[in-house]
Amino acid sequence: MESGERCPQQIRQVLLFFVFLGGSLVCSEPWRYSVSEEMEIGSFIANVVKDTGLGVEDLVARGARVIFDDYKPYLQLDQQTGNLLLNEQLDREALCHLTEPCILHFQVLFENPLQFFRAELWVNDINDHTPAFLDKHILLKISEGTAPGASFPMDSAQDLDVGKNGVQNYTLSPNPYFHLKLQDSDDGRKYPELFLDQSLDREKESEFTLIVTALDGGSPSRSGTTLVRILVFDINDNAPEFERSVYEVQVPENSPLDSLVVRVSATDLDAGIYGELSYSFSHVSRDIRKTFEIHPISGEIRLKALLDFELIQSFTINIQATDGGSLSGKSAILVQVVDVNDNPPEIVMTSLTSPIPENSSPEMVVAIFSVRDQDSGDNGRMVCSIQDDLPFLLKPTFKNFYTLVAGLPLDRESQAEYNITITVTDLGTPRLKTQHNITVTVSDVNDNAPAFSQTTYTLRVRENNSPSLHIGSVSATDRDSGANAQVTYSLLPPADPQLPLASLVSINADNGQLFALRSLDYEALQAFEFGVRAADRGSPALSSQARVRVLVLDDNDNAPFVLYPPQNGSAPCTELVPRAAEAGYLVTKVVAVDGDSGQNAWLSYQLLKATEPGLFGVWAHNGEVRTARLLSERDAVKHRLVVLVKDNGEPPRSASVTLHVLLVDGFSQPYLPLPEVAAAEARADPLTVYLVVALASVSSLFLFSVLVFVAVRLCRRSRAASAGRCSGPEGHFPGHLVDVSGAGTLSQSYQYEVCLRGGSGTSEFKFLKPAIPNVSPPEGKMEESHTFLNGFEFI
Repeated sequence: MESGERCPQQIRQVLLFFVFLGGSLVCSEPWRYSVSEEMEIGSFIANVVKDTGLGVEDLVARGARVIFDDYKPYLQLDQQTGNLLLNEQLDREALCHLTEPCILHFQVLFENPLQFFRAELWVNDINDHTPAFLDKHILLKISEGTAPGASFPMDSAQDLDVGKNGVQNYTLSPNPYFHLKLQDSDDGRKYPELFLDQSLDREKESEFTLIVTALDGGSPSRSGTTLVRILVFDINDNAPEFERSVYEVQVPENSPLDSLVVRVSATDLDAGIYGELSYSFSHVSRDIRKTFEIHPISGEIRLKALLDFELIQSFTINIQATDGGSLSGKSAILVQVVDVNDNPPEIVMTSLTSPIPENSSPEMVVAIFSVRDQDSGDNGRMVCSIQDDLPFLLKPTFKNFYTLVAGLPLDRESQAEYNITITVTDLGTPRLKTQHNITVTVSDVNDNAPAFSQTTYTLRVRENNSPSLHIGSVSATDRDSGANAQVTYSLLPPADPQLPLASLVSINADNGQLFALRSLDYEALQAFEFGVRAADRGSPALSSQARVRVLVLDDNDNAPFVLYPPQNGSAPCTELVPRAAEAGYLVTKVVAVDGDSGQNAWLSYQLLKATEPGLFGVWAHNGEVRTARLLSERDAVKHRLVVLVKDNGEPPRSASVTLHVLLVDGFSQPYLPLPEVAAAEARADPLTVYLVVALASVSSLFLFSVLVFVAVRLCRRSRAASAGRCSGPEGHFPGHLVDVSGAGTLSQSYQYEVCLRGGSGTSEFKFLKPAIPNVSPPEGKMEESHTFLNGFEFI
């Protein structure tokens, strides 16, 4: 057994070598190993590790394997030791027939990086076959007139062994008439030929038998024999002659059985039995006899078995024409088998990587496969291709191997699976093609962040909600798959540190549902905003953010609140209305507010109760209480009005306020306190009573002093002008009550000047000027110009 050695070899095909992925190499010279046929399975052939220079650990890591050209597993590679072991018993005759040497070509393939090592396995012949003659009995008819030195060729013995184990010598049993010589045939074989040593005498001996023995060169030598029977007959002095010494014919390999290959013809000048010819094969192999047959009379050669160009491309058939006198003429037929495109290309997958990550770099090897076509010429030339719309490329590598590599970046979200059809077409006529389908799936990589359906969400929740109320949801999707697409939601810290977000809302981490943790109050918080983060569970995790704005919707949970008249539990206010007031006179204005908003804060006013219906009216939109008609003497002095203030909510809320209105003839007319006022004064604490009494006393004294002073001055003035007489006030003060402030009610403090003109039918009570300037209230504020006359009476 030989060790692996490198030597150059003649290659009949053009090999294309591609170095790709930065590390793929092809050994320029093949290794050569030899093995004898019929060795036991498991026999050691060689060690790949020693020949490659790699480590044993590289065999498993790089997926080392052995691939023969005919894809049969003659050898197996022990990846633990690197030993090449015989996987099956080899029969050289079955593998190579008569071809010498018998060479099986294979490659040792390494992946990651891709690397090929060419190798040859030489199968050595052993002497396991015995030479055998095709005919066990041979009949030779020889004319007695045959001159010494004439030769009589015989069919050679067949031995399936080759080289020295094939037929090496022939021997002839001792006899006085013939000796044996070895001759070389056209195909390089040796065949025996009998030579006549002396003339035959039919009268002495008309028949005798010889034994021809064929010996091979094996050790020990094997032999086979045939019996040659010699018949001596009369003289035949003309041998048959063929029309041509060599017949050349071409036969398509797809010719049917019994097809005519060629018709040969020979002539003999003799007459009678000596001119009758019979055709036969001469010195042909067993394969020729199995494939062709010759008609002994017509000389037609027909197909006996189907031809196969891929097995045998040509045949050389030796024929002979023998006459009745056993003289023969020779010729040869050269049959060229014409190849037809009858073999479709073959595809053999060596490796396939699936799934592949979507972030795979270009030039990543996805699959390795080989193609072959057993035809020749254009019929055996192939074109390999895949679909054009795929992000993959086909690259020829070594010999008939191809690699399928990634040509463009992959995106699982765009396409997660590729159905790739590998098409191999030959260039014959008609063209034959073979297709092989593979499926390559793309595994996911976390390259997509979750995306919210909206960048900003606006949620509306009505105040006074129940705790843990579901107020809305946010949604984010991730185009990845598996854990890379599982989205988790969380709240971001608020931009405003004063916002207690943790106590306001919470979010379901799995589905993005938002819940209000406590009851919201529109009057305290109308709106708030926060951020939501959506993160996937990839590695590293990717995330995105969205803003959520929560608008608190107002609920009608606040009743109107009356600012004026004040509802503080003190004595009620009394509004004074002069009897001379005209219709539409402004008595007072009810001012109320509502803590709600929108239509819940739209207030309307209506007169709920009145002492005299139809005397007063309330404007619905601004709360102004005005006289509905002219006052008369028949109208009661005291009036009690109940004004209802109602909002526009659903359901509506309301509040009521009670107004006391006193009709007076003039502002100086004292009035008795209303019963309600008296009751309120009676309930007041003693200190308040004392203060009120003191204030009333001082005010009365001051008023009396002013009246006296005015009366004295008027009297003096009338004396000087002799125009009349002034005196103190007498009786009541008829006349008109004038609203100086213009607000419809009287100011809190005024100085009065009274002039009684004699002879006048009425006395006039006139306001001269206020003691405290009347300052108009600012816009939007309630009107506060009212006279509070508590504890005073008009006499």
